[in-house]
Amino acid sequence: MADRFNTPPPVNGILETSIYVQSAARSAEFYKRVFGFEIIGFDGEKLGDSTRLCALRAGDRSVLLLFRKGSTPETDADGAIHIAFAVARSDLQVWDQWLREQDIPVESRKTWKYGAQALYFRDPDGHLLEIVTPGVWTIY
Repeated sequence: MADRFNTPPPVNGILETSIYVQSAARSAEFYKRVFGFEIIGFDGEKLGDSTRLCALRAGDRSVLLLFRKGSTPETDADGAIHIAFAVARSDLQVWDQWLREQDIPVESRKTWKYGAQALYFRDPDGHLLEIVTPGVWTIY
């Protein structure tokens, strides 16, 4: 019973990741086109440049939130951030070809300590995106 108060309750992972963008509509189109992410909700009647928030399904239980910069007083961020997307090792070359077909330049490639291979590129707001195979961390 004492252990109950010495360790935190369990967490099932990160549900939402937020990025701040100039236009939720433009970014939603990019993430839908490049990753196939489904729009699962947004503020207002129509998704447009003035939309404050757009939510995208980014995997089985992950949500990517696109907030228009300066539209939410409680939270905001400036500058570019980084998001890594996990892919199967066998899909890395498919991703490389897909990005070329989408006219998205790969900025760099990296082999990580545990054998992961990664491709880096930017979204329309300059956020650094990574496609990475298993072997980047001891847990993946």
